[in-house]
Amino acid sequence: MTSRTGIYGIVSVAFVAVYILMASCGCRTDTYSEADGADSVAAHRLPDTLRVGTLYSPTSYFIYRETEMGYDYDLVKRFTADKGIELDLVIAHNLAQAVEMLDSGLIDMIAYEVPVTAEYREHVLPCGVESITSQVLVQPKSGKTERITDVTQLVGREVYVEANSKYFHRLVNLNAEVGGGILIRSVERDTLITEDLIKMVSDGEIPLTIVDSDIARINKTYYRDLDITMEVSFPQRAAWGVSPHNSWLADSVNVWSQQESPRKERAELLKRYYEKSKSLPGVYILDFTSGRMSPFDPLFKKYAASIGWDWRLLASVGYAESRFDSTQVSWAGAKGVMQLMPATARAFGLSADSMAFNEASIATASKVLGSLDRSLARYVSDPVERKKFVLAAYNSGLAHIIDAIELARKYHYDPQTWDGMVAEALLLKSKPEYYNDPVCKYGYFRGRETFEYVRTVMACYDKASKQLSK
Repeated sequence: MTSRTGIYGIVSVAFVAVYILMASCGCRTDTYSEADGADSVAAHRLPDTLRVGTLYSPTSYFIYRETEMGYDYDLVKRFTADKGIELDLVIAHNLAQAVEMLDSGLIDMIAYEVPVTAEYREHVLPCGVESITSQVLVQPKSGKTERITDVTQLVGREVYVEANSKYFHRLVNLNAEVGGGILIRSVERDTLITEDLIKMVSDGEIPLTIVDSDIARINKTYYRDLDITMEVSFPQRAAWGVSPHNSWLADSVNVWSQQESPRKERAELLKRYYEKSKSLPGVYILDFTSGRMSPFDPLFKKYAASIGWDWRLLASVGYAESRFDSTQVSWAGAKGVMQLMPATARAFGLSADSMAFNEASIATASKVLGSLDRSLARYVSDPVERKKFVLAAYNSGLAHIIDAIELARKYHYDPQTWDGMVAEALLLKSKPEYYNDPVCKYGYFRGRETFEYVRTVMACYDKASKQLSK
């Protein structure tokens, strides 16, 4: 697969992607069953390279730990692999730009959920598996107040939404529909994103918010204590798209999507992105009364020395990654006590069969951390402060941290300080106006996860430093 830069200022990438819009509860439905589809496909030959446009988004295409990932990305990659053709992926800044590229013949297909509406009918022919989404209420599963099951029960209740967002406008209309009385709280904060509001509901800081059902479904894998079942808008159909002049390509995608193997692939991708938990591993009680931090302390001491780190800091990484459980396998495929991604392990000479071995995992993770430290030395001169940047890069991938540094520099944060500076800039990478900024080369990223990760590691290290000898 190749990625390239288009004439519209599209960001060229060498890494990742994700997306899916689901039925109101988050599921996709097959809709193509025309008998003449196979005949149409047989009459045309697919190109040697399929030019596919997509967008950065939490549900379509993104980079995680230097690995390309995503529902739509994974699925279109499978399609081109099954057809024996190359994938040329182009990233558009927005859907209008992607449609314009399709209209101009710069791409052959959009692997992103294009709404099936009159607005796009003349320019986009839907294909593949249709999805359906709606806006939903995000509320706690249990709490002091009774769970809302009907929009009329929102009267007298506070609902927090981003200022001037589509959710705000929907809530204003909904308030009119029920005769008024919904307490609409419009939130304005530059670094605040939809995911922040969802977390705030989970933490009990705000009572309710509204988001799209696909975004809600993804975030529920982080926050299992939320209910996202109540719809507050009409459903919206969406699908991949091709030019109306290339109906044979739509037929090819439709016929392929009905086959058993792609159907199984979709089911696995749904589980991976929308069902598997993405929260930190289970509970491990840090008890230093025995004079140790984990069963692997000798290994942490051995390999921390090889990179000049305090072993307690290296052990804190292991705690944050796996809670010292070597059997952990993350939703993204990271394995072992140090949760190495397969591609990273291979790059540092560790075979897939050895990833779960404790010493191999810790030894390789130390090499990765040392490499990240050297790479970041040109950006952050203070070796102590730089360790926070290294931890962030270990969690997110180096590319996103470099993006955050450049965003911090542009928007007048201190680019050599993590807390309150580059950490805040990283959070901006969840917002299109920032991840599409020219200084930002690697697109969308859910910065909240890395933000919390660094805090977890440093809190663990602080506690260990006070109770265990160096």
